[in-house]
Amino acid sequence: MSVLKSVVSALFSVAVIGATLSAQAPAVATPPQATGWATHMANRYTVAPDVTYLTASGVELKMDIYRRRDVQTPQPTLVFYHGGGWVVGSKDAALMSFMPWIEMGWNVVNVGYRLLRVAGAPAAVEDALCALRFIAAPQQVKQYNIDTARIVVTGESAGGHLALAAGMIPASAGFTNICAGGGFTGFDNAVPPVAAIINWYGITDLNDMLAGQNARSYAVQWIGAVPNRNELAKSISPLTYVRAGLPPVLTIHGDQDPIVPYTHATRLHEALGKAGVNTELFTVPKGGHGNFGPEDRTRIYAKVKEFLSRIRLS
Repeated sequence: MSVLKSVVSALFSVAVIGATLSAQAPAVATPPQATGWATHMANRYTVAPDVTYLTASGVELKMDIYRRRDVQTPQPTLVFYHGGGWVVGSKDAALMSFMPWIEMGWNVVNVGYRLLRVAGAPAAVEDALCALRFIAAPQQVKQYNIDTARIVVTGESAGGHLALAAGMIPASAGFTNICAGGGFTGFDNAVPPVAAIINWYGITDLNDMLAGQNARSYAVQWIGAVPNRNELAKSISPLTYVRAGLPPVLTIHGDQDPIVPYTHATRLHEALGKAGVNTELFTVPKGGHGNFGPEDRTRIYAKVKEFLSRIRLS
């Protein structure tokens, strides 16, 4: 219930602050663009918090599902993976990152996954793919009105990597074996196709992060000291799986990112283009590792909406 507590706490704080400010300052007209969707969010959405989608490493892995309650037909659905270098972060702190999708009227699935303190690589990749399998399964599709033809995966930083992994890595790689279906009489580890991937400054080549000028401690820690570290890193790198037939990809990256080098975006974009994949790269000039300013975020979401419209998902 941590999500509900967080939302209630946030709303209470806003109410208290608003009451205090209104008592201290003259009335100010609310801008028209600030009204409407937030006021009626409770009429339009219901939240299923902490839904268990997999048990692994002795831990129940959870997701929060924000579902449209004002319609009964299948809805476009965003699957969101939080960032934190696979070592920190949580789904419960990610609400603000996907609020624009709530405003756009999409269902949102907010995924938690195993961090390094529970399990190193490739655990988070397994979880990302298993979460996608779970939400695209018939029971969840019916219960939460998921349109399986309009599932978009996205995430920030490590979450961007996981979104790319979920949308690009095939079942033959074996990462969905941990959540395979079929029981005692069959075997099904298929990866559901997604309609698009929106990659916010995600890691695309893990080996690039293990040594040399682009080495980063969070990646080195996540991969660990296993004997086959380079093979493991390659097996969970999105660049490994670039091929024709992938879904459209929009990458958003600051060209001065000190945490995930900008070259991860440019190399992915170039490789996808050569493979004939529908790909766009939105560069934030002088942008760092997220935390983009209001003007940049306005431009980014204008691009996101244009991208969705162009591929007929809006």
